[in-house]
Amino acid sequence: MTRPLSRASQARRTQSSLDLAAEPLCEGELKQAWIYRQIRARILDGVLAKGTRLPSTRHLAERWQVSRATVDLAYDQLRSEGYLVSSSGSGTYVAAKVPDQFFDAGARAGGETPRQRPKPPRRGVSANIDVAPLIVSEAGEPFIARVPDPALFPLDLWRRALQASARRVTAEQLSDNEPLGLGELRTQIASYLGVARGISCDAEQVIVLSGIRQGLDLCARLLLSSEDRVMVEDPGYMHAAPIFGRHAREVVHVPIDAQGFSVAHARRHAGARLVHVTPAHQAPTGVTMPVSRRLELLAWAEEADCWVIEDDYDSEFSYDSAPLPALKSLDAADRVIHCGSFNKTMFAGLRIGYAVLPRKLVPDFRKARHITGRSTGVIEQMALGSFLESGAFGRHVRRARLAYAQRRNTVIEAMRDALGGGRLHVTGEQAGFHFVWWLPPEIDLAAFRGRAAESGLHFQAVADFCKRAVLPAGLVIGYAALEDEALRRHTEALCRVIRAVV
Repeated sequence: MTRPLSRASQARRTQSSLDLAAEPLCEGELKQAWIYRQIRARILDGVLAKGTRLPSTRHLAERWQVSRATVDLAYDQLRSEGYLVSSSGSGTYVAAKVPDQFFDAGARAGGETPRQRPKPPRRGVSANIDVAPLIVSEAGEPFIARVPDPALFPLDLWRRALQASARRVTAEQLSDNEPLGLGELRTQIASYLGVARGISCDAEQVIVLSGIRQGLDLCARLLLSSEDRVMVEDPGYMHAAPIFGRHAREVVHVPIDAQGFSVAHARRHAGARLVHVTPAHQAPTGVTMPVSRRLELLAWAEEADCWVIEDDYDSEFSYDSAPLPALKSLDAADRVIHCGSFNKTMFAGLRIGYAVLPRKLVPDFRKARHITGRSTGVIEQMALGSFLESGAFGRHVRRARLAYAQRRNTVIEAMRDALGGGRLHVTGEQAGFHFVWWLPPEIDLAAFRGRAAESGLHFQAVADFCKRAVLPAGLVIGYAALEDEALRRHTEALCRVIRAVV
């Protein structure tokens, strides 16, 4: 029987295994993803045996010359995936059984040897894609979460809508024969988008999804081949490139300027089949694309014969003025696929989103849903349809908009006082669940994140969303999911860190 490692030998083994020469960062790889990859590889190779204690985040950050906050995020991801376990007061250890061992066990049961692995994917399609790091956002997590506050949602009204839907649902509806989603919900979504986003469409163009990410994946599967080129924003939504990269030859990262997606830069790359943009509130900078740039983008898309995905992820929450109508509302050539989500406006666990399709794509998407499976349950779709029709959804959005605007003001005003002298520079504060704070030159980004992590505050840097773009140091400040008392407490902690470093 194998004897457990003593504390002394375990410490020596951990020290030596994490002092091994680490592989260099891949081009465009985030440091968090790099740390995750190094530790996971050592676990799978047996260099870090089960039960081995890992160094503290502070010690590893010093040894690998990264910020402590970055190590914290990597450890959190490894814990969430089952590679590490933590015990209060005693540290972080390699799990007794890591996730890959379950897959190995299944493979052996099927007759394969433990060392057999699938063949590598074709080079140029999925072999070279980046996988977005796991960022688990939860309501109440200070300044990271960019999800709605579930405490603001009228849960009693939603319960009644679910109960009423369960009472009136028919046997035919329970058979779920509508691959694009429940007809009555699609009708209400089309009506809502006409009023709220200026989109002229009918129910036949609407497809019900589990969220925007499913919409991106479905578009990639249907519209891309291994010879195609896709364009995404840089910095941009970090899940877009990995999704499209699985199906396209190349993902081109197009820089953002003061008006959003740079069409002038896109023109330098011929052969684009698909473009992904966030024109209402660019993710993450918060830039709003003006009408002139939108028209320029649509004109170029028609010239280039490519599709445009409009990711309209948080346009309902515009605080200082009404939002511009959607890009889709200007789409005379019918090239824009407009994607939205109720998971942002209602609650994250709802898992209902939608897309408005160009008419010529509707048959292909309908066929694809027969193959890939249906959307959310019919009763939830019925309840949402009645929620929209009754006006309950609109009333909730208006109340939530007022609450989020006040929370935004609380954070910005406190930060302005802490910095002093009118030195606070933010963008994207006009809408959504977050804004970007562009740090003054005298504040070192890594030092600030490390100091903040000691106070339990974690931030994503704008650089985390960049592939090739090089921008000034900035932090993404999420505020919507913090209830008022927690927001005040965490904002005070943030301001103490600001005062300590300026």
